[in-house]
Order: sequence, then C-alpha cells, then structure tokens
Amino acid sequence: MNLDGVSKHLLICNGKSCVKKGAEEVTDTIRGELNRLDLYKDILTTKTLCNGQCKYGPIAVLYPQGTWYKEMNKTKSEELVRQLKENDNVILNSKLYYYDGKSFKNHVGEIPL
Repeated sequence: MNLDGVSKHLLICNGKSCVKKGAEEVTDTIRGELNRLDLYKDILTTKTLCNGQCKYGPIAVLYPQGTWYKEMNKTKSEELVRQLKENDNVILNSKLYYYDGKSFKNHVGEIPL
C-alpha cells in the first residue's frame, strides 16, 4: 500500500459491541463519503477490533489529531467526512477524547492511558 499523499487516518471500531450498535454502517458510510468526495487518496480508513470504549460506540478515531468520536451513526459519519474535506478541526458535538500534545483528555480531565 502506498501512503503518499495520505494526511489523515480514521480508525473505525468494528469490535463486537460497536458492530451491534451499527459500526458496519458507519464504516460503509465513511468510506462511501470519502469516495463520493474524492478524498480516498487523502484519508485512510482502517477497521479495528475493540478500542475499549464499548459503552460509547461506535467509535471513530482521527489521526494525527488524536480525536476520538463517540456514538457514531450514518449522519455523524457523513458530517465527519464533509468537515474533514474543509479543515482539520471537526466539530461534531460527539468528541469523546482529544489529544492536547501531552495526554488524552475529555470534559472531565486527563484520561489515564
């Protein structure tokens, strides 16, 4: 696989709990939108197994930003890709964690790794 030109990587949880909550549709929607908007050469997607955040699933993790998005669905997936086309700062009202350059954080504070 040639990664020349890839600037972002979306890790999409397809662990058992997330699949039960619609992760396959999320994966298909994200990949479909990337193709539709001609972004498939810029943004790589990878289906993962469990990311350890089952109660918040389906989860999508954006790198290199280090942002974790919770409770993804078809609508949020479409919006995520549309916003990624415009800029790197995606506002979905669905952030679970973000990386501040030193550690992962959420609205409560630091998250131990």
